[in-house]
Amino acid sequence: MARRLHQLAFPAPRTWGGRRAGAGRKPAVGRRPGVPHTARPPHNAGHPVHVTLRTGPVVSCLRAARVFPSVRGALDASSRRGFRVVHYSVQDDHVHLIVEADDRAALARGVRGLAIRLARAVNRAVGRHGPVCADRYHARALTSPRAVRHALVYVLMNRRKHCAGERGLDPCSSAAYFDGWRKPLGTVVSRAPVVRARTWLAAVGWRRHGLIDAYADRPRNRGAPRKDGTAGGDGSASTPSP
Repeated sequence: MARRLHQLAFPAPRTWGGRRAGAGRKPAVGRRPGVPHTARPPHNAGHPVHVTLRTGPVVSCLRAARVFPSVRGALDASSRRGFRVVHYSVQDDHVHLIVEADDRAALARGVRGLAIRLARAVNRAVGRHGPVCADRYHARALTSPRAVRHALVYVLMNRRKHCAGERGLDPCSSAAYFDGWRKPLGTVVSRAPVVRARTWLAAVGWRRHGLIDAYADRPRNRGAPRKDGTAGGDGSASTPSP
């Protein structure tokens, strides 16, 4: 009598690893989500980039009197080999930058080098060891004259976004070296820690929408509606120019 053959079942699929909904490290309670670990988009050398670097929870003293000079020195030394820091604003736990780069590799290399210099400078100033930057950097290409103008307002006047009572130029930013104010705000005799913009958008194009008024223009919160009723989008909108 022939033996009965039993069909073998395939092993059950794995329930761990691989790509699935909800996978990945979750942000700690009370902390903002990190920058997704996805491939960076291609970079156009003619487009300035708004970059944001954030520090970890144990470092929130970038504007302190004993720390900021070191941070400024790190920014000053970062413009090299196809990467240029055009403007910056240093807040307690993050840094806003407007940079230019010759290609995507130069952009990544330049921001990575800046983050390393920043970490070494801060650790040396406060006498600590360990990482300073908490996450991947956030980058947004500025592809139009209006986007560049909005980003300039957002970066140079970022202190007013965090401290409503702030007036005048932020000493922890490159505002004192900016030549696009509607009314002259004095002359700075010290050497600028930033370099002149080379892209048309950052050097000339944004001026088509008017020079920046140090008193009337102001940064907006992310997604805040503009006067024309449209959404603020990247949060760098300012009051429209006349």
